Formats: sequence, structure tokens, C-alpha cells
Amino acid sequence: MSSDNRMREGPVGRALHVLCDVCAVVGGAVLIAMAVMTVVSVIGRTFFDAPILGDVELVQLGLAVCVATFLPYTQFRSANIIVDFFTTRASPRTQRWMDGLGCLLYALMTALIAWRVYAGGLLSRENQEASMLMNLPIWLPYFLMVPGLVLCTLVGLYQAVRYWTTPPEQEVQA
Repeated sequence: MSSDNRMREGPVGRALHVLCDVCAVVGGAVLIAMAVMTVVSVIGRTFFDAPILGDVELVQLGLAVCVATFLPYTQFRSANIIVDFFTTRASPRTQRWMDGLGCLLYALMTALIAWRVYAGGLLSRENQEASMLMNLPIWLPYFLMVPGLVLCTLVGLYQAVRYWTTPPEQEVQA
């Protein structure tokens, strides 16, 4: 059984798997909406001299939300880039320990980012910050980023625990 499939075992793994998929679908929907809006704006600008006002603002705000919603999906599938040049000759147990440590550090960083994004959203709402052209409240995309970042933190913590408590496949088969 692959490492990716082993992370899906148990009720917590299955729940995180579903939540990560839902989060990615939401991010994909936002990305598709931004792409359609950009195409409409370019066509409007080119042929009718009528672009969508604030299209760049909307893309900037939407991309922040997309990144935050795609991170849990990527982390759950262990699809982030890793550099294993120095660890390829390490034992499976050492590699799993280091993978767990990497997941824990990743979880701590996403927790820090989630906290600061949430704090920034609160401050933005308190100061009534708005985008320049469309006067959209800036706090909204901040708060839309937080669930994805929190989910990413939970995934990293779950993976760290799984790496540290589940024996490597070679040891299970032996």
C-alpha cells in the first residue's frame, strides 16, 4: 500500500481526504471564475473598449484564496517538492522520522500563517479597508483563506503523527 493510501486509512484520514478534496474543488471553482472573468474582460477591452472594472483586483484577491484552498490538497497527497538528496541512503525508519518532522514544521508554519491572516482580516475589517477600484472589503478574502490554511495545518499534524506511529511498508511486510 502506498504512503498516499496509508494516509487515507481510518476515520480521520478519510475525513481529511474528503475535506481536502472539497477545499480543492472550491479553489478550482474560484480559479475557473477568474479565468472566465479575465477572458470576458480581455474580449471586452479588445473589441468593445469596455473591460471589466477591477478585474486585476478580483484576480489578485481570488488567487490568494486559490492558493490557500489548494495547499491542503497538495499536502495531503505529499505532492509538495522535497529535496531528498541527502536522505536517499537513510533507512526507511530515518526517512519516515524526517518526513514526520517536515510535516510538523509545515503544520507549524501554516498555523502561523493562518493566525496572521486571520489577525490581518480582523484588522482590515476594523479599519474598513477596501479595494481601490471596486471598493470591495479586503477582509473577505483574508477570512476565505483561513479555512484552507487551518485544514493544511491539521493535515500536516495528522501526517506527522502517521509517519511517527506507522511502521514503514518494508517493516510491515517483513
